[in-house]
Amino acid sequence: MKVKGKNVIVTGAGSGVGKELTKQLLAKGARVAGVDINGDNLKKLEEELKSSRLKTYVVDVGSKESIDKFHDEYKKDYNDADVIINNAGIIQPFIPVKDLDEKTIHKIMDVNFFGPVNLIRSFMDDLLNDKSTQFIVDVSSMGGFFPFPGQTMYGASKAALKIFTEGLYAELHDTNVNVMIVLPGAMATNITQNSNVDVGDMSAENSSMKMLSAESAAEQIITGIEKDKFKLFLGSDSKFLKFLYKINSRFAIDFINKKMKQQ
Repeated sequence: MKVKGKNVIVTGAGSGVGKELTKQLLAKGARVAGVDINGDNLKKLEEELKSSRLKTYVVDVGSKESIDKFHDEYKKDYNDADVIINNAGIIQPFIPVKDLDEKTIHKIMDVNFFGPVNLIRSFMDDLLNDKSTQFIVDVSSMGGFFPFPGQTMYGASKAALKIFTEGLYAELHDTNVNVMIVLPGAMATNITQNSNVDVGDMSAENSSMKMLSAESAAEQIITGIEKDKFKLFLGSDSKFLKFLYKINSRFAIDFINKKMKQQ
């Protein structure tokens, strides 16, 4: 599918990869509905891009009520939705599961897993009733297939999203709706600030890992849509850990534990 002329919903559009997706999609001639919980970031986005093909919506993707309200508002502005990109997500504080409070656990699952589930379900009839090709993109994480200490609930939410997306692919195989799961590695974005998480010395500036840029991630995701990809591993670390985990999962986990202690 070519994105030119398509109606694309992008969650987390106010910053990071979502912002880059919005910019690059508009540059390719798409119409974008930018969704974000941060209204100030959306206003800045509108002022920066100044495009008549961009509409923004303040939405809390962790709230089903907010998503249902967005669906009704969206249908007043657009006839259909051609592409849904579930990009919004948060991480958890870098602490063990036993030290996480219940409110944080539920928020992580609500934003990272139930958010995409509810958004997709709210638009599913619209997608299936359209005779043209439609596309669902869910951005998971290498944490969705590889366990990282101190990010266990985050990883669980992204693993749930991965399996959900793969299940959708199977269910929608013979329909007009295509599905893609994206598994990025470490990225140079402000997800820690957006998640209100202090990473201390593990910040991008102090990390020995090569961070994937938001620009590159967005470009690869859009290319994946246009080439009808099913699964994308983004970044050298994601691809390396996929390989290592497949060969010897226990060694891979011990390897990462040691590396993270050195950060």
